[in-house]
Amino acid sequence: MSLVRYRRHDTEFRLLDVPDELLPAVRKAGFTAADGHWSRSFPFAVAHLDEAWVNFQRLIEPALRQIAGSEPVPWREALDEVCRRLGGAGVDWWLTGSAALAVRGLPISPVDLDLVVADADARRVGDLLLDGLIEPVARVDWFCRWFGRAMLGARVEWVGGVGPGADQPEITDFGPVAAGRLEVVRWEGYEIRVPPLALQRAVSARRGLVERVRLIDRQPRTTPP
Repeated sequence: MSLVRYRRHDTEFRLLDVPDELLPAVRKAGFTAADGHWSRSFPFAVAHLDEAWVNFQRLIEPALRQIAGSEPVPWREALDEVCRRLGGAGVDWWLTGSAALAVRGLPISPVDLDLVVADADARRVGDLLLDGLIEPVARVDWFCRWFGRAMLGARVEWVGGVGPGADQPEITDFGPVAAGRLEVVRWEGYEIRVPPLALQRAVSARRGLVERVRLIDRQPRTTPP
């Protein structure tokens, strides 16, 4: 696999000659296919674009191999780094997705860490995770205003400025409804905010994740501290 940085109206991080075994991972990571390559695009003026490109060249293949399931995902070490760096800087963030279930003690092996960050802190997270930044924090036209991606041994992805659209047409575990009902879980000496277990169960059921629903149903219910 070869990598190219292409400049036109914006900047593209391109993957060429992707091995067949990594193609599903490339698609899952949100790369766009065009003219024999796969790319992610960013505005010229975005902060840390050069640093992200340097890191991208070094870290994107391990990230894709983790997505493909061919390499282990050291999510615990990555989460420890996130807690230490963001907590020490006073960032307003919380954890969602499979990792939010794993920190509750469910026997789940997350493939990445999904963070929801306050609008005002989204770009600062890019500063704090700069050594692993593989996609600069950029504005997006999505259910949120910002998106960034880093590789700290495991992938860390965050959204900032999440709006009401995240809970349309159905309530999610990363939207304003979840944000208004967060619970605190103690993990490895840290206090981590996560969505309510019942909400994550509903989302998992809707996605057809039968085994995950079974694991949630077996989890003892406790009162959040």
